[in-house]
Amino acid sequence: MHPEVALLDLSSLHLGSGEGRRLELAVRAGELSFGGEAYLPDPEVIPVALEVSRLSGPGYALRLTFEASVVGPCMRCLKDARPTLAVEAREVDVADGDEELSSPYVEGEALDLSAWVRDALVLAMPAKVLCREDCLGLCPVCAADLNEAGADHHHEPDPDPRLEKLRELLR
Repeated sequence: MHPEVALLDLSSLHLGSGEGRRLELAVRAGELSFGGEAYLPDPEVIPVALEVSRLSGPGYALRLTFEASVVGPCMRCLKDARPTLAVEAREVDVADGDEELSSPYVEGEALDLSAWVRDALVLAMPAKVLCREDCLGLCPVCAADLNEAGADHHHEPDPDPRLEKLRELLR
């Protein structure tokens, strides 16, 4: 099992200019909020590969890769969905660099790995989290699960109230 890390002290790697190192770590991302719903990563502690390279000046180039599932409600039928995501994220942090070269996950020499994994996981999520690609969702009239109700499921349309007087003539 890889050591579980939330914050990584980059200076503890003792990298010289142009040197790099690959680390196998485990990170707890915590609950994710996506589309107003809560999702949990599976596994709870995610094994990640982190590549750290020291730039020629003061700063780091970082690459994070991992695979994990997220568990939560399907956006169509509300049953459990569990899409598996392959994540690759990169960051650059240059000390005293402009905003584009400053990573929000690096503060001084400390890398907030937990926040980076959580954000990378949310960014890798599909626009619609579904239990399966062909999920039919819920009936808009009676909320029946259309995946189980079948193709025969339908409702008679309500009569148009504007035609009520004409219907009275037919009675």
